[in-house]
Amino acid sequence: MIATTVRASRAFINPIVFQDATPPNSPYSSMSLPTFTPTTTADEVATAFAAQIQGRNVLVTGTSINGIGFETARVIAKHANLVVITGYNSERLRLTEEAIKKDVPGANIRPLVLDLSSLAAVRKAAAEVNAYSEPLHVLIHNAAASGGPFALTVDGFETQLATAQIGPFLLTKLLAPKLLATGSASYTPRVVFVSSMAHAFGTVDLSSVVAHPDQAKFNSTGAYSQAKSANILFASELSKRSQGKINGYSLHPGVIFTNISEKEGNKGDLINMGILNPDGSPNTEKVTWKTIPQGAATTLAAAFDTRLDAKPGAYLSDAVEASDQIAPHASDPETAAKLWTATEEAVGEKFAF
Repeated sequence: MIATTVRASRAFINPIVFQDATPPNSPYSSMSLPTFTPTTTADEVATAFAAQIQGRNVLVTGTSINGIGFETARVIAKHANLVVITGYNSERLRLTEEAIKKDVPGANIRPLVLDLSSLAAVRKAAAEVNAYSEPLHVLIHNAAASGGPFALTVDGFETQLATAQIGPFLLTKLLAPKLLATGSASYTPRVVFVSSMAHAFGTVDLSSVVAHPDQAKFNSTGAYSQAKSANILFASELSKRSQGKINGYSLHPGVIFTNISEKEGNKGDLINMGILNPDGSPNTEKVTWKTIPQGAATTLAAAFDTRLDAKPGAYLSDAVEASDQIAPHASDPETAAKLWTATEEAVGEKFAF
């Protein structure tokens, strides 16, 4: 949702042995694995699963500095073989690459210009990735067009839904061969969607996926909730349709003060909701805030925690499974299937395995 730099606190991690959290044939079924808490950081998750990150190739969307995606990419870069960072602004991408390499001198970072609000731009970026010699182990959909006034993309879709569902759907479909190439008896590639607990505040209007939305009926908060609901539905349906070939996961990162929170189009909404104070600062009396490192921890868990191997389609919060927190409209199999079909119509391509 939104993300912060408030006082960081160290996570309390208890080593425990999970006897049945991973499949019987998993090489990690007898590992001593940590328990994560709301204060666990991305670095701590990455340290716990460093062996699983090592040698992996990961693509993270939306990696601007002072955001969850940046922290996700920075931490993964300490261990992975390759991290592809993306954004629609090449100058911001350059700054992100420089910042990560300054912190992690040996990082293998590859910038990719990607505008998820344009189907043509998605196809161009996917073609570039498909030309890479390396396969792709993990695809992390972190980018979002959060809040703000009504706007349509170049293709005529509502901006938030286009950036959270339609663009990511097409990108995942086009990169699926790269992901499938990494599958083996001991490894299943993953696709991760950064959703939000705010998905519960709205519903999913399937007609808005393929039709030009009605501006008169537009509500910024409702549009955000719908986009985040779509993330959860897509993750579960992707896992179902791939039949074990790709595992999808969605998550709530926490309430965090990031660059998105400071955008003028969002700040007013957040102030009106009481999440931010009138001066735009975090309202610590009403909201429990996380730091950016704490917020990115759940993304890292969704991407690499081996306990999730047996739980495809799971939803996470505080870096642990929290599927019981999914609102009914975002856990309905029929809605998930219909959203998949509607999005295929929107992008003009079938996505099958």
